[in-house]
Amino acid sequence: MPVPPDVQTDTHLINDDLAPIKTRSWAWPDYLFLWMSNVHSVAGYVTAGSLFAMGLPAKDVFVALILAICIVQVASNLVAKPSFLSGTPFPVTIRMVFGVKGALVPAFVRGAIAVGWYGIQTWLASNALLILGLKLWPQIAPWADTAHHGFIGLSPLGWATFMTVWLLQLCIFWRGMDAIRHFIDWAGPTIYVMMIALDGWLLWQTHGHINFHVFGAVEKTGFTPRLLGILNAMALTIAFFSPIILNFGDFARYGKTMRDIKMGNFWGLPVNFMGFSILTLATIALTQPVFGRIIIDPVETVTQINSMTVLIVGMATFLTATIGINISANFVSAAFDFSNLAPHVLSWRRGGIIAALGAILVMPWNLYTRPELIHFTLDILGAFIAPLIGILLADYYSVQKQKLVPNALYSMNPNDAYWYKNGTNPLAILSLIAGVCCGLIVLFIQPYAALQNFSWFFGFCAGGLLHICLNRLPLLASKQNQPVA
Repeated sequence: MPVPPDVQTDTHLINDDLAPIKTRSWAWPDYLFLWMSNVHSVAGYVTAGSLFAMGLPAKDVFVALILAICIVQVASNLVAKPSFLSGTPFPVTIRMVFGVKGALVPAFVRGAIAVGWYGIQTWLASNALLILGLKLWPQIAPWADTAHHGFIGLSPLGWATFMTVWLLQLCIFWRGMDAIRHFIDWAGPTIYVMMIALDGWLLWQTHGHINFHVFGAVEKTGFTPRLLGILNAMALTIAFFSPIILNFGDFARYGKTMRDIKMGNFWGLPVNFMGFSILTLATIALTQPVFGRIIIDPVETVTQINSMTVLIVGMATFLTATIGINISANFVSAAFDFSNLAPHVLSWRRGGIIAALGAILVMPWNLYTRPELIHFTLDILGAFIAPLIGILLADYYSVQKQKLVPNALYSMNPNDAYWYKNGTNPLAILSLIAGVCCGLIVLFIQPYAALQNFSWFFGFCAGGLLHICLNRLPLLASKQNQPVA
């Protein structure tokens, strides 16, 4: 295991949370449970279920899922290595690409995306708590009426449940990364127990009969239509996981060895994801004969069962699973990203407070009442993720040949490796702009509407390839600082 060197630093670039980690305690099961927390969520269930409802044969969906999740696994392993070797989180590692000052741009963008999704996931989790509260105490229903008692778009009961989930997440986060690790170690597997029990009850209702053709998929006879369907499903799956891929270094830095990280990613992604997808397909298929219609939302499935015990257990499970993905994929990332904006002032915990407050200020319940607004906002921010992943991988593996100078990540000395030009790498900024523009063109220009699902690939390739090409131009490359191994 590499030991981080003593770092000679600028105080405006470092604090205790952003410094190279000294104690590495995460083994491969921790990474397995991390991915469980990210996969086993209401959003993950709905995403997987939606793919089966696209009209594709189930076997094509499974081909798409396994290919996509293998790409996610490889990308996560590649992103993990520089953070593991340096012991630094994503906003510090990215300094090697964008410069010690220029890295503020990708860190801020990733933080803003995390805040948006943190607020949305918190609100979705609070809805499960709200449904449970109304089932237990029907007399409080008037206080769930936004029209008569609402405040800025949310009912008093909605505010109560939202702030309850908000405070619960903050308490877990405040106890530090060890507490987060222990929480996701049991939060991830919990939903497996719930889904197996749910499928058992549904199978009992159908006397053991299950039909996987309930979606009415039309078998595509041509090679091209089937291939396009598979590629679309792959693109949607990769895009779903891209935020956690980008900031996977936030967790890789705690790994005991790269072998632990790779093994945890293998069991947590291809193996676990396919197991979860099979359970998701089985659950959705069983809703048709039991309830008379296909139900993709697991929360709605549980509410259809006339059992208070099932409702309580189910909602508690969904709440736990959603909190797990929210803390790991959004809260941790945002805390590091905002801390990086002013390390001498903002600790990791203070960065987390900013993220938590931002989750309230974005008012996610109002975003969901205006689908065009949430689509516009999150798609624009999300267009940054794919190019950032492409540029990060292109720079570390192609431009810098896997050479990394941890000391220089914290130095504002113009002679150090990551100063570039006034602390910013203009080639990386230019590559990012080009990659983002490429993704936005595909997303919002009508002639390219058929390619919207592939905006991730266009952004990734455009950002990464342009960064490599620019750095191979002799005139431009000669002006860049060259890291020394």
